[in-house]
Amino acid sequence: MPDAPSDQPSDVPALPVTFRPGRTRAVLLGAAVALFGALSLIALLLEQVDPGERISFVFTGALLAGGLVLLARPRVDADESGITVVNIVGRRRLEWAQILQVNLRPGDPWVFLDLSDGTSMPVLGIQPGIARERAIADAQALRALTVARSLADPDASRG
Repeated sequence: MPDAPSDQPSDVPALPVTFRPGRTRAVLLGAAVALFGALSLIALLLEQVDPGERISFVFTGALLAGGLVLLARPRVDADESGITVVNIVGRRRLEWAQILQVNLRPGDPWVFLDLSDGTSMPVLGIQPGIARERAIADAQALRALTVARSLADPDASRG
């Protein structure tokens, strides 16, 4: 009986949904603003430096802040047709049928996806760094979505 409640996970979130490490992102973005502000303020307050050195302080602050913003970028966007994994410098679109398993084992720094092409892909958008319970809940939700989507279209996973 395909419509039985046991066939569909009960904790499947509504689509579209975005998973991201919220606390980690807040800390990184806050640090980026503080770092850029501090170096810019130092550049303005130092009287004995020339304009070129002031610009180098601001430029260094912008570079460091930009690096922190890149670290805050990871997320997973899930919709009806699949997911988009956004890591620090890369983005990859996956159809639901390409995802065989969602893994977050004890000690893992982030979720890993086992893919139908035999590879594994890191998903930095779900990481247990600061908020372990949230990361576990997000990994379970992504796993439930993957199972629900593969049950909704069983022929797609055979391709």
